[in-house]
Amino acid sequence: MRSVLSVSKSNTHSFSKNRCSSIILINGLGVEGDAHMGEKVKHRSRVKQDPAQPNLRQVHLMQSELFDELKSQGFEVSPAQMGENITTKGIDLLKLPRNTILAIGKSAKIQITGLRNPCYQLNSIKEGLMNEVLEKDEQGNLIRKAGIMGIVIAGGEISVGDDISIHLPDQPHFNLEPV
Repeated sequence: MRSVLSVSKSNTHSFSKNRCSSIILINGLGVEGDAHMGEKVKHRSRVKQDPAQPNLRQVHLMQSELFDELKSQGFEVSPAQMGENITTKGIDLLKLPRNTILAIGKSAKIQITGLRNPCYQLNSIKEGLMNEVLEKDEQGNLIRKAGIMGIVIAGGEISVGDDISIHLPDQPHFNLEPV
């Protein structure tokens, strides 16, 4: 079953977020009350580069299965601690193609824009965590496992336990890249 395990937000640019029983998504903006909400980019590193660029990182999603993998490597991580807004269960988010639509709850829809590029702040949780969410495939390509990013295309409330349905884009499918 594909579902929401946890939801979170923070009105500051803190790394971790605060867990909630529900969050509200606002069409074209992101998570109500979250520091990363807006039409234009809000992540501080991106604002430095170009504050006028569109915000392709309105919502950060992470699969809870990553926490199990990290735990087996000695890293105890819980939902919201790595900065995600929505923690999912039962979906391999990293394998979904760009522009996939996730329908969550009664009306919310998120269009996947790309991968989260993990940053050194992960090491503030535990030294070495950033390296654990990065690995290389057989060809030497970097694999980023710190979640995916998306934009809100239909607003609505998302609560813990809500079902998630996946709507793949038309072919051809494109792999996720960092945004």
